[in-house]
Amino acid sequence: MSKNKVQLSKNQKRKNLFIQTGAAVVVLALAAYLILPNLLSKKEETSNNALDQAMNNKTVYSFTKQGELTFSDAKGNFITNIDIEIADTPEKRETGLMFRDKMEQNQGMLFLFSTEEPQAFWMHNTVLPLDIIYVNSKMEVVHIAKNAKPYDDTSLPSVKPAQYVVEVNAGFSDKYGIKNGDKIVWRTE
Repeated sequence: MSKNKVQLSKNQKRKNLFIQTGAAVVVLALAAYLILPNLLSKKEETSNNALDQAMNNKTVYSFTKQGELTFSDAKGNFITNIDIEIADTPEKRETGLMFRDKMEQNQGMLFLFSTEEPQAFWMHNTVLPLDIIYVNSKMEVVHIAKNAKPYDDTSLPSVKPAQYVVEVNAGFSDKYGIKNGDKIVWRTE
């Protein structure tokens, strides 16, 4: 075998290897292009299905009266009262009023925390516009985030430390004149 034929054979082998490698890369890229979007859309579809199921599950996410909460001014004069559902576990606090499509004007949710510290809420998966009323350990209103927008993931901080949070329909605070310094008291059933 001549040196030229051996050289030609090596060059041909390199060329063939280069072509095979290039073809394999093209096939893998095409497969990734075709398969990955389907996998991602299935994951998104599953997530949306879970949200749809939660939104349609009215019995699980309907209001359950667990007590009554009274608002009074700083001097102790009665302002108004509401029926409350209590969120006193991490799971209940995390879900809050998410997925609910209605709540009566005389209803709300009371969030109980073990310590007084800065709090922040958001409206993720929350259908209803809300007033979020932050209350300190002395049962005094310290901040109100009024008319929180549905589905908005913007953080709504308490501004001052709070141990309790009351969520009511948007406009409730203005309707009843609830303001910083007013007080709450509640009883459970």
